[in-house]
Amino acid sequence: QKAVTYLEKAVALVPTEARYHHRLGDAFGLSAQKAGMFSKMSLAGKCRTAYEKAVELDPQSVDARFSLLGFYQQAPSLIGGGIDKALLQAQEIKKLDPARGRMAIAGVYVIEKKYAQAFAEFDEALKAKPGDYAALFQTGRLTAITGERLADGLIALRQCLAQTPPENQPGHAAAHWRIGNILEKQGDKPAARIAYEAALKIDPKFPQAIESLKKL
Repeated sequence: QKAVTYLEKAVALVPTEARYHHRLGDAFGLSAQKAGMFSKMSLAGKCRTAYEKAVELDPQSVDARFSLLGFYQQAPSLIGGGIDKALLQAQEIKKLDPARGRMAIAGVYVIEKKYAQAFAEFDEALKAKPGDYAALFQTGRLTAITGERLADGLIALRQCLAQTPPENQPGHAAAHWRIGNILEKQGDKPAARIAYEAALKIDPKFPQAIESLKKL
């Protein structure tokens, strides 16, 4: 609440400063996560308004657009969310930052279960920047989820293991776990077990790998 109060004062003093609206949206979003049902709806609406204002004031801000995209993806239509709105933001991001935009568009397609379009975005990302860790990992993740293009997914994830994971990207434990998922889909349970155990060597508390081993 202190953060909200401080940022509301900042917005009142400098109403044309996009970054204050953006941070106010973040603060409202965090408050909404902790609030009861009725307060949550009100705070979520204020979060959307703040993000939309930030984008209006600074249309070139990729970070503000990502925050607004995230809101649209997660929020119900009753409070202004919507997958179509999210896709529009992702397309605008792509104009400003093609690499991040492709990932954003692919993420929306995954939610809509438009997997062919999502794979196409990841393929374009890798054509533009071969070896891109995020695109490689997300290719493997989507393969593990859908069971499509299994060989491509394994190659992508093994390429991730040959790199140092960038900041804010899933690490090698997650890559080993997804490799195990794919190997299971290929019917190779012994190899899948090895992959899950490799994930746990890196992170002994990795919950998904623990659960996958139990079910194997």
